[in-house]
Amino acid sequence: MDLSIVIPAFNEEQRILITLEKTRSFLQQRPWSYELLPVDDGSADNTIACIEEYAKEHPEVRCVKNGKNRGKGYSVRHGVQEAQGQYIGFMDGDYKTDISSLDDVMPLLAKGWDGVIGDRTLGSSEFVIERNRYRQWGSDVFRSLLRSLMGLEGFADTQCGFKFFQCAVARDLFSRQQIDGFMFDVEILMLANKNGLRFEKIPVKWSFDPDSRFNPVTGTIENLRDLVRIRWMHY
Repeated sequence: MDLSIVIPAFNEEQRILITLEKTRSFLQQRPWSYELLPVDDGSADNTIACIEEYAKEHPEVRCVKNGKNRGKGYSVRHGVQEAQGQYIGFMDGDYKTDISSLDDVMPLLAKGWDGVIGDRTLGSSEFVIERNRYRQWGSDVFRSLLRSLMGLEGFADTQCGFKFFQCAVARDLFSRQQIDGFMFDVEILMLANKNGLRFEKIPVKWSFDPDSRFNPVTGTIENLRDLVRIRWMHY
C-alpha cells in the first residue's frame, strides 16, 4: 500500500463525512493505493456511527477507536501504529487543509525526503477563510515563543495539521513522542531536528474553522505546560 492518512476526530459528526468524501474522491483520481484511518477520540456524539456506516461502502476507510478521550497527539500516534502504508501522514478531521496539497507531497516523499509538512506562512499558501485578528495575533506570539524556547527556528508553522512521512520515519518518531495534546507537532519536529531528518515544506490551501472548540485560556495554559514538558524531555 502506498499511503495511509490518519484523521483524528473528536465530536466531528457534522464534518467527518465531508472530510472522508473529499479526501477519498481526490485519491480515487490518483494512482496511489491508500487507506484512510479516522481515529475517534472518545466522541460523545455520533462520530463513530457516521464513520462506520461510511466504511461499509468504502473498505479503504477503517475506523480506529481510542475508547475514551485521550487527545489529538494520542489519536495520531494510535493511527500511525495502525497504518500500513509506505508513506504515513495525518490531516485534520474538520478539513482545514485541502487534500489537493498531496500532489506536492507524494513526489517529494518518492525522492527520499524524510517528511513533508504544510506551512501556511509560505507566500503561495492560499487562505480560503482567514483567521480573525485575535487568533492571528496569538499565532504570531506562539511562533515567537517556539523560536526562542524550543529552538525550532527552521519551522515557521509547526501547527498545520498536514504532515507526511516515510513509514520508518513516522513509526520511529511517534514511538518516542509522548505528548497527548495539541503540542505533539512541536515534539515531533524537535525529535526530527535532533535526528537530523530532512523535512521539506509546502504551501497549502487552508480554511480557518470558526467552529473551533479551543478554549483560549485553559487551552493556552495546557499548551504552555506541554511545551515545558517537551523542552525538558527533548531539548
